[in-house]
Amino acid sequence: MNFWGSFDRIVGALQAGGVQLVDRLQQLIQSVGEARRNVAFTVAMIALSAKMAKADGVVTQDEVIAFYDLFEMPAGEERNVARLFHLAQQDVAGFETYASKLSVLFADDETTRIDVIDGLFYIAKADGVIHERELAYLNRIAEIFGIDPVGFSQIKARHMRGGGDPYLVLGIDMSATNEEVRSCYLREVRETHPDRLIGRGVPEEFVKIASDRLAALNKAYEQVCAERGI
Repeated sequence: MNFWGSFDRIVGALQAGGVQLVDRLQQLIQSVGEARRNVAFTVAMIALSAKMAKADGVVTQDEVIAFYDLFEMPAGEERNVARLFHLAQQDVAGFETYASKLSVLFADDETTRIDVIDGLFYIAKADGVIHERELAYLNRIAEIFGIDPVGFSQIKARHMRGGGDPYLVLGIDMSATNEEVRSCYLREVRETHPDRLIGRGVPEEFVKIASDRLAALNKAYEQVCAERGI
């Protein structure tokens, strides 16, 4: 089922009022049947992106471009995405409330919660630097999502300007053997394939998350190999 059909209905219903926006979002997402996970992921990205922009205080043109670049939405859907973005940004409920509600929708899938954090990092770094307020925001979202400090550090390392600690990006210790490094790299690449993301409910429109993560893995592996002379 194409989730965009349900998405249009959700955005329209949100403007009816009468219930706090974040609660209405949760109710509507849970009512869309087989497209639920795709819609939930899309709503999480839009709503939390809107809250991040508000937390940072400034929405740069680069971030706006990155937001729409990440979505690759079908023609004609820009208006619905913009409507939800502004509704979430103006809602009195804080980002922690949104994160808590949305986390419930992915309670059985930490990997998808990590995908959401990766997408938010993608947008946050679009202007060339991840600001302190954005980093604090992302760290708090990760805590609410149940991602431990080590896991968050690994995600952050993938998005650092100039590349983070390559061992941290790959999720291995510096004492690992060359074979262990290679095995870990290949495993991470398999898990990062776009088909894997789509299989766990991430819409095809978000494959740039996988491409961005794969680029970071390749760079980290190349750096480790160069340092070790392998």
